[in-house]
Amino acid sequence: MLSRRNLLGAAAGSLMLTACGTAGKGQPKLRVSITSKGDGDTRLLFKAAGIQPKGFDLVYSEFQSGHLVVEALNGGSLDYGGMSEIPPIFAAASTIQSFRQIAVAHGDVNNQVVLVPKGSKARSIADLKGKRVGYVRATTAQYFLIRMLEEVGLNWDDITPVAMGVSDGAAAFSQGALDAWAIYGFPIQRAIATEGARILRTAYGILSGNYLVSAHVDALADPDKAAIIREYLALVQQGFGWAAAHQDEWAGIVAQDIGVPRDYVLDQFRRKSATYELRPVTPEAIGSQQQVADVFFKAGLVPKRVDVRPLWDARFNDAIPKRG
Repeated sequence: MLSRRNLLGAAAGSLMLTACGTAGKGQPKLRVSITSKGDGDTRLLFKAAGIQPKGFDLVYSEFQSGHLVVEALNGGSLDYGGMSEIPPIFAAASTIQSFRQIAVAHGDVNNQVVLVPKGSKARSIADLKGKRVGYVRATTAQYFLIRMLEEVGLNWDDITPVAMGVSDGAAAFSQGALDAWAIYGFPIQRAIATEGARILRTAYGILSGNYLVSAHVDALADPDKAAIIREYLALVQQGFGWAAAHQDEWAGIVAQDIGVPRDYVLDQFRRKSATYELRPVTPEAIGSQQQVADVFFKAGLVPKRVDVRPLWDARFNDAIPKRG
């Protein structure tokens, strides 16, 4: 569950950076989260696409996972943050929800996988029975791992689940302390390229591909800040359009950023289930998150059934342009 200690850790562990080329004296600021290197780094995308905000500055904070973004939003240190469908569910089960989900960033689910180390004899999720499996708590990694186990007749108690952050998980996997690792994003390509890791299964068919865009309630209540959020959503959609139209160029930039050969990133791009685009709040998006919340409740991982509908706010639906 969310705690004050975790919130302080999130604040201490985040790195505050001012976006290059956006600084201006006396301009209003939008505090935005970054939760991944490479393909998931909006700073890198904006630089590659030549996108620069006008009339406001962007101040970025780095986090290792979406549940830390939720904690930072609840603590008031962010205006705008991205995460999967899962972290807000844990917040909804607690007493503090200082944010609203204002849009969906729909994208790839084949970059969410269970990895096994080089030489592993595992050929299916069923082979993980009794094994040490790393995952990131309160994220898609925990959710798709639960679902994958269920599909082969196993439950959470049939494995030895090891909750750890992305960096700690990478170190444990590299050192042979894990038999498998449920993980997302750039660590996949890095582990494959540098350690000979193998994808046991992707989350295709399990995850919706919905990644949530959230804003702090105070930012939403401030007309000037809400106007900036409206403009920023359009810029993000513009960036997604550029990336979709320049996949080869984008792959080279991402590869350099995460430190792996370009071919590994190109391979991941070619296997994408979808390219990223912003989508408005819809009943289908709300229903998708509710389904996920019900899975966590059934598994006993949240203390009560969660109704996600109060977390959603559709006021920016008309601000999301079609992706170019």
